[in-house]
Parts: sequence; C-alpha cells; structure tokens
Amino acid sequence: MDIRQPAELDRRTRAVVAAFGAPSRLESARLLVRAGVPIFPCAPGTKRPRIRGGFRSASADLAVVEGWWRRWPDANVAMPTGAVSGWDVVDVDLHDGASGRPAFDASLARGLTSGWALVVRTPSDGLHAYYPNASEQSCWTCERAHVDFRSDGGYVVVPPSHVVYEDGSAGDYRLTVLADRPASPVDGTALRTFLDPAWAQRAARFPAVTAGSADPERLAAWIAAHPEDGRKRRLFWAACRAVEAGCDLDTTLMTLGNAALQVGVSARVAESAIRSAFRHASPRVASSATGRPPHSTVPGGGRRPEHPTAVIS
Repeated sequence: MDIRQPAELDRRTRAVVAAFGAPSRLESARLLVRAGVPIFPCAPGTKRPRIRGGFRSASADLAVVEGWWRRWPDANVAMPTGAVSGWDVVDVDLHDGASGRPAFDASLARGLTSGWALVVRTPSDGLHAYYPNASEQSCWTCERAHVDFRSDGGYVVVPPSHVVYEDGSAGDYRLTVLADRPASPVDGTALRTFLDPAWAQRAARFPAVTAGSADPERLAAWIAAHPEDGRKRRLFWAACRAVEAGCDLDTTLMTLGNAALQVGVSARVAESAIRSAFRHASPRVASSATGRPPHSTVPGGGRRPEHPTAVIS
C-alpha cells in the first residue's frame, strides 16, 4: 500500500481542520478548495446533492464553488470520499435506538480503525472518523453493525453543515476530536470482514464484478446522468444487472442507492427497489431480455428490454 508521508498528512489534516472549524459553510467550502479538496453543495438542511451529477460534479475551482454559494447561500457542504479528495470515512450510525459505537469500539481495540486523523460528530449523534486514502477501495454498508464505509464512489456532508430530519429534529456536523499522532489508512475490506464475517463467505461464492456495463460504478454514473421520469425503473434495471454480475447487496445499496438519491429518488424507495431486484434477479444468470437498459443508454448498452417494474412499497 502506497502510504503518503506523515508531513503531507499533517499538512492536509491541518487544512481540513481549518475548514471544518470555519464560521460559515461558504468559508468552509473556500478553505477546502484552497487545500485542493473538491466539494459540492447539498440542498439546505439535507444530505441531497444540489447539483446534477452530485459528488461526480464536485469541483476544486474556487470560482465555480463561490458561484454555487452565491446561488444557494444556505447550501450544505459535501465532499466526495476516496482518491478524489484523499480521505476515507468510517460512518458510525446512531438512529432508531441502534448504535454502531460498540462495533466501532471493537474495531478500535483490534487496531483496524485506530489510525483516524479526526472525528466529526454528525447531527444524529453518530460520528465520522476520517482516514487518509492510500489505495483504491469501494464503499459499503454493514447494516448489522450500523457502520458504513465511504471511499471511492461515495461522499459525506461536512462541518459546519446543518441537517433537518423528517421527524423535525435537527443538528450540525461538528469537528470534535483531532488525533495527537500521525494518521494512517484504514483497510476497508479487513474492517468489513471483521464486522460481518458472513459477508466474506458470501463474497467468496461470487467472482468480482466484471468490467463493462455491469460494473456498479458505471451503472451508478448512468443513473445519475438520467434524472428524468422513469428513474425508479432505471434503478431497478441497474440493480438487476448488479445482481447478475455477482455484486453483493451492501455495495449495490451504497453505489446505486447514492446515485438514485442524486436524481430525486427517496432513500426508502431506492432501498425498496434495490432489495426487490435482489429478490427477483439471480447471480451470474444472463438477462432473459437483451441486457440493455430501459430508455436511453447505459455504457455499452442499447435499447429497452421488457423487464418487470419494481414493486415499490
């Protein structure tokens, strides 16, 4: 693993700390961009991208960023994770009476997550632990442990953004802890295997997703590029292709689910459509149609097949 030198990590960490401690979202955005970190706006009070393309349209151009905040002065600030920003994030959830802290604490004791550079408290009283990105890694969600991993293909909302939830509760993202020693990368695969041993067994049964239109990142990019009507059908179609390619549920929920949020599909509807695909499609089984997408085109795709529409509950 090609780990960056501590001096560079220290400089990058100091820049992010200054941004996260800024008095306004605009100033936070400016400081991140000046540090070379691309960012993008989310709708005020939400974690929903405000611009078409979402995190894939993040910019480190100060003129572009200031233009966004002139247009939407109350927008939240979000940052893509992984190689593009140089940061991976372990997201520890706290909601509906469930907490990811016990699982995270156990991973700390094992030394799997002890290299964090800084910790942000989220509006729901969960936490985001930041780690320097040093290698290509995928996002995933571990529902049983209430822990998510954000790297290539993901994003996080950052301080001092403010979120209002459906139940009326609200809160800010706040920088709370800074490490007193050099940070080190986190191995997302090792962490996921520790949190969910059954995942490793499931992953061993299927080959890695092959290149081409069934790659979940390419499918996610296709969904994000088509915000028009029929997006739930496109999401279901893409999820079926991911299933057939052997992609697991957690990865599909993270990649395709994030893309669906960008085009206006609610989190509940997106999860329902993806889970429906896992009930109806079969791994490594060719589509009964042509393997081509509904409407428009997917990378390498063509015309619309006769695929059933997802039942959205």
